[in-house]
Amino acid sequence: METTFDHLYDHYHLDLYQYVYYMVKNHHVAEDIVQEVYIKVLKSYQTFRGESSEKTWLFSIARHTTMDFFRKQQRQKKKLANFFNKDQDLARIKDHDPLPEEVAELNDELKQIYQLLDHCTLDQKNVLILRYIQSLSIHETAQILEWSESKVKTTQHRAIKKLQEMIDKE
Repeated sequence: METTFDHLYDHYHLDLYQYVYYMVKNHHVAEDIVQEVYIKVLKSYQTFRGESSEKTWLFSIARHTTMDFFRKQQRQKKKLANFFNKDQDLARIKDHDPLPEEVAELNDELKQIYQLLDHCTLDQKNVLILRYIQSLSIHETAQILEWSESKVKTTQHRAIKKLQEMIDKE
């Protein structure tokens, strides 16, 4: 006896996967999104009223799930772009009791930042690490690097501008 899930999977999986893949252009991401679609389908099938075809309903869920993925990606880019904003309260990074999801997001965010730092000059990398990851003041950073505060500010400004340009290109 075929279950409803088996029926949906057998009839629509390939079309659903292709749709998502063409949207995101990445096999692994497409697989993850399709899996999320099926989880949503399993949780909400009892509320399916039949006002549209199953295929239309599935593709609607896939479309919304894919759009959620893109929105999350945009939020991540904005977070990265704002990470080096000196007005931002970086205390959230030092949160003593983060939720597991926050830890995972922070780890991903930090990995991306560390990767971006590899594109900076050694001076820029030093300033950004000392100022934003170690949370040191401009004065303390200048003392450590044996630079003037003006040089720290200029290097920081150029590094942030470079990082933001790289983030915008992604």
